[in-house]
Amino acid sequence: MDWRARYRSKCVTAQEAIAATLTSGCRVFLTGNCSVPAALVSALVDHAPRVENVELVQVLTVGPAPWVLPNLAGHLHSNIMFIGHNVRASVWEGRSDFTPVLLSEFPTIFQRGGLPLDVALAHVSLPDAEGFCSLGLETGLAKTPVAAARKVIAQINPQMPVIGGDTRVHLDDLDYLVEAETPLYEYRMTEDPHDPVVEGIAGHIGELIPDGATLQLGIGAVPDAVLRYLVDKRDLGIHTELISDGVMHLVESGVITGARKTLHRGKIVAGFILGTNELYRWLNHNPLVELYPTEYVNDPAVIGQNHYQVAINSALEVDLTGQVCADSIGARLFSGVGGQMDFIYGASRSEGGLPIIALPSTAKNGTLSRIKAMLTPGAGVVTTRNHVHWIVTEHGAVNLYGKSIRQRATGLIGIAHPDFRDELRREAMALGYI
Repeated sequence: MDWRARYRSKCVTAQEAIAATLTSGCRVFLTGNCSVPAALVSALVDHAPRVENVELVQVLTVGPAPWVLPNLAGHLHSNIMFIGHNVRASVWEGRSDFTPVLLSEFPTIFQRGGLPLDVALAHVSLPDAEGFCSLGLETGLAKTPVAAARKVIAQINPQMPVIGGDTRVHLDDLDYLVEAETPLYEYRMTEDPHDPVVEGIAGHIGELIPDGATLQLGIGAVPDAVLRYLVDKRDLGIHTELISDGVMHLVESGVITGARKTLHRGKIVAGFILGTNELYRWLNHNPLVELYPTEYVNDPAVIGQNHYQVAINSALEVDLTGQVCADSIGARLFSGVGGQMDFIYGASRSEGGLPIIALPSTAKNGTLSRIKAMLTPGAGVVTTRNHVHWIVTEHGAVNLYGKSIRQRATGLIGIAHPDFRDELRREAMALGYI
């Protein structure tokens, strides 16, 4: 049978697909980031009152999250591996769970039996002449779970870009097809592109990056702002968990060429996309860009093969020994480890690599120092003091690698906000650090 005939036989409405697969007690994977399948989510939420104790496994999702609303408690229960603002209250209020996991290991957890999947909700492009669809914007975190699930429901969306790499999935591997053209969600890294603190941090990082470096850019305003300070660099490459609009602009200006990469030379390699419709149009059938499963992209052994790999990640606070908290505010869970540890360690294994943690020196309108003598009680350590290298604030950059606790404390106090340096010195002396 020609695949087109099989395609037609699998086409159903979103409501029919959800009703046929969603049963009480089942576990469902929801593809996320900017690739949340709006048509499938709508049907899922409508059907939820008919079932009980359905576990929804997800990472970051962009857009509304109606599946975590209080009225669906007892019907849908989210198990979240990276907490975004749209689900944070549900975690704090106990309606959703949080599971800590390295991003490099997130996809493989479904293969190793820890979280067997009954259903996967995917979001794909139109099929090509051979019957293959592209997972598009969310390949890194979706490819493996989609392959591991017993049943797959795919929203077929003409707006989903076709992206190269390991993004293809054949229609024969999809059980239910829902044709629905819905807008793709957009994500902008910052609402204020001229924040002086962010610009100060980005400027210091830009000075550290050499020509020919390969970049990883974490989520947030600082990693994105760094791109604006690289316009005079040459032959930069990209190997990163995510890309946003700033990468596109540096390609168009000739800064990013990948010509000196030691792995996937000439290609931009990533796991998923967080950006705007302008970026999505640029990505469609763009031979420069390749997306791969996150267990490959974020593997430290793979990352380390790139010479001069730069990893730029954000933090919430850092203590004077170099411990980095990036996932919680005290004991209150805020986000997740993401790919920070993967890339910090991977960049440290790279010849000439630069593992960088960036953060503003203060919080709460300047009333609280983010560099602390000790982390807030309950704070999670994402990057350990054994893995940390560069720490950057708007007041400077310091390399902690190979430094004693005395040297670390002194260096970090030097890039703390001036209003808190005396207090930090007193605390460091009381702790015996200096």
